[in-house]
Amino acid sequence: MNTLHHDYQNVLESFLNYMLIERNFSANTRESYSNDLKRYLIFMQHRSRRLEMITKEHIEEFMGELYDIGLEASSIARNISAIRSFHKFLVIERTLNTNPAENIHQPKKAQYLPSVLTVDETMRLLAAPQSVNPPGKYVLRDKAMLELLYATGVRVSELINIRQQSLYLDAGFVRIFGKGSKERLVPVGTSAIGWVTRYQAELRIALVQRNSDDYLFLNARGIKLSRMALFTMVQKYAVMAGIEKNISPHTFRHTFATHLLEGGADLRAVQEMLGHRSIVTTQIYTHIDRLFIKEVHKTFHPRG
Repeated sequence: MNTLHHDYQNVLESFLNYMLIERNFSANTRESYSNDLKRYLIFMQHRSRRLEMITKEHIEEFMGELYDIGLEASSIARNISAIRSFHKFLVIERTLNTNPAENIHQPKKAQYLPSVLTVDETMRLLAAPQSVNPPGKYVLRDKAMLELLYATGVRVSELINIRQQSLYLDAGFVRIFGKGSKERLVPVGTSAIGWVTRYQAELRIALVQRNSDDYLFLNARGIKLSRMALFTMVQKYAVMAGIEKNISPHTFRHTFATHLLEGGADLRAVQEMLGHRSIVTTQIYTHIDRLFIKEVHKTFHPRG
């Protein structure tokens, strides 16, 4: 059972209202915290732990589960922030007397390499929708989404929020609204342009409803896709492509950056395309780039 019982649901809704009214958190942060905390509370619920029974050890057990399923360090850090804030709120509201999450430590974000697809794996994944037999109704949309993810390196939230008016495909660009409403223009290659154009002409026109609000990628009800729908779609095609790595839509972002750097792209240019405010954030990809350079040296240098 993956639904929260009444008591847990009420407490979660109170916390999310607190985030909105008292803390003025963004809609994206509230949605992420809501998903993270629902998963956390379901975990405790399955183990018959009431809120007042939860200990630091129980929270560490939950964090261990997140590590085991391969969640990235940045996502685990966000989960910890959500759990800390939630338990702090329970103490403020006098629902609990103590905060078991107070001394839970954040993972060090810089000490991991994000999962990245090889060029061969990427091509197999991009080709997967075309191998569906018989072809499903939404294969054309899925293909266009995968192509655009790899072509632009956009975040999940950025992809599902792209509107048609933000497409400048004749010029080879898409306008992206990133974190903090920061706007950037990202180049789009010919393959992605072709598939997006075809999707618009052949499928989106049939999906559109009065409430579609110009979003590019629509579901069966004519509204924009959810993050979970995109995640499920990528997982499905990864299995079809025979990819054994634990990947998500965000893997395309890491792959996009890494393939550009391996091809000799300037770090500042990649920073601009990814929408990173600081070059330090982008430099995580240079760790992978160095591995590539070392391999090239070993393979081709006479003294390698």
